[in-house]
Amino acid sequence: MKQLIYAIPVALLTFSSCSKELGKLPENAKVEGNTVIDQKTAIVALNGAYYRFANVQAGNNVTSWGNNKTQPGYYSGFIGYGYGGGDDENNIYNNNSDVFWSYSYAIVNAANGVIGGVEKLPDNMFTGNSKKNILSEARFLRAYGHFKLLSYYGQWWDLNSKFGVMLRKELVTLGNVSKPRSTVADSYADILEDLDYAVTNGADSTGNVYASKYAAMALKMRVLLSHGQPADYTAAITLANQIIAGNRYQLEPKLVDLFRIKGLASKEVILGVRPQLNQEAYYYNSSRQFWPGASSLYVAVQAFKDLLQNDPRGGWMTGTANSYRPGSYYFTKYIAEGSTPSQVTESAYAIRLSEVLLMKAEAIVRSGGSISDARTILKEVMAKAEVTNYTAVDNAATPDAMLEQIWRETARNLTGEDGQEWLALLRLPFATVKQIKPTITDKIQYIMPVPHNELMNNPLFGDQNPGYQR
Repeated sequence: MKQLIYAIPVALLTFSSCSKELGKLPENAKVEGNTVIDQKTAIVALNGAYYRFANVQAGNNVTSWGNNKTQPGYYSGFIGYGYGGGDDENNIYNNNSDVFWSYSYAIVNAANGVIGGVEKLPDNMFTGNSKKNILSEARFLRAYGHFKLLSYYGQWWDLNSKFGVMLRKELVTLGNVSKPRSTVADSYADILEDLDYAVTNGADSTGNVYASKYAAMALKMRVLLSHGQPADYTAAITLANQIIAGNRYQLEPKLVDLFRIKGLASKEVILGVRPQLNQEAYYYNSSRQFWPGASSLYVAVQAFKDLLQNDPRGGWMTGTANSYRPGSYYFTKYIAEGSTPSQVTESAYAIRLSEVLLMKAEAIVRSGGSISDARTILKEVMAKAEVTNYTAVDNAATPDAMLEQIWRETARNLTGEDGQEWLALLRLPFATVKQIKPTITDKIQYIMPVPHNELMNNPLFGDQNPGYQR
C-alpha cells in the first residue's frame, strides 16, 4: 500500500518511534470505529479522514481537488471547460451529477469514524491534550463536509427552509443508511457546534495541512457570513481579529510568489492540501489540466480576463488564448505556460489569510460599520497583489457598492481555490447577482439538485430541491 503524504501533526504526538508507521492509512483507507483502539490508531484513522479531504485517488495516488478549484468557477462565470462549454457554466445542473455530494459525505463519514472511536476511549489512553486535539480536527472536517453540502445542495440563505443537509453524526452502517434531511436552521446549528468545539479545543499549531483552531475560526467565519444574522457579523469580525492577533499568518508580500515559488511554505496559508510524493511526475496530474491540457482542460473565460483588466494579476493568472475554445485563455494561476509540474504547482489552498481579511471587510460593512475601515482592509489585500489603482474602491461610497468591490477582489484573489468567489457572489443582492451572471434568473440556481441516486436509495431523505425533478 502506498504511504499517504499526510504525516501526523506534531501537536498530536508525544512519541516519535512509530511516526513512520503512523504515516500510513488503515488498510484500504478504512476508518471504521473498531479500528480506533488507542491514541496511535486514532491518529491513523484521522489520517484517513484527511485522505478524504485531500481526495487522494487510490488508483494513482494523487490528490484530486479539481472540483473544489473549478466547479465554483464554472457557476460564477470565470472558469470554463477548455474543450467546449457545458451546462454548468450556464447554471443548469444535472440531477445525475455528483459534484460535491459523495466527496463531502466521504469526509463526514471518515470524521465520524474517528469521533465515534475516540469518544469511546478513556482519557487516560491519550497523552496531554491529544484526545481533544484529535476530536477537534475530526469535528472540523465533519463541519467542512456538512457546510459544503449545505452550500451546494441546501437553501442556506433561508433559515426557515426545510431544505437543509442530511446530517450524519455517526459512521454509516447498513442500519442507518436511510436518513432524512434536516432543516437549514438545524444544519447551521450542528455545523457551528462542531466548529465551536474545534475552536475551543484545537491546537494552536498543527502545520498548515491540518486543521488548527485558527482554521476552525476561519471556516466559522464562512459559515457565519452565510448564516447572515446581525450578530453573525460581529462574531465574524471578532474571529478575524483573533486570527490576526495569533500572529501565525502573514499576507504574502507578493501574491504571485505564493503560487510560483513558495506554495505551502507561505505564511499566508492557513489550510492547504499537500500533493502526494512524486505527484508532479504523474502525467494526468492537476497542473496539466490547466496547461497545456491533458485528459481535461480548465481555462479562464472572457469574464475572468475582463475582471483582471488593468490588474497586475492578469499577466500571470491568465495566459494565451486557448485554441480549443474561442474566447478562453489558459488559467495560469497554478502553473506558468512553458513550465513543468512541481510540488508547488500541485498544491491546493483551502483557506488563506487574504480570505479572512476579505471576510472581515464584508462583515464590517454588513454590520453597519465603517466603510472606510473596510476600504483600508480591501486595499491592504489588493496591495499584496501589486495593485496600485484603487479608483473603483475609493469611489465605493455606499454599503452595496463596497460589498460589490469586496466581492470583486474575492473573485480576483480566490477564484480557482475553494469556491469563495461563488459563495460571496450569492451573498450580494439578487438583482446584483443577476446582473453579474445573467444566466441566473432564479434563486433555484443557487444550489444543485440532490443526486438522483440518493433519492432512489434513501427513502427517508425527503423532497428533491425545489425546481428540480425527483
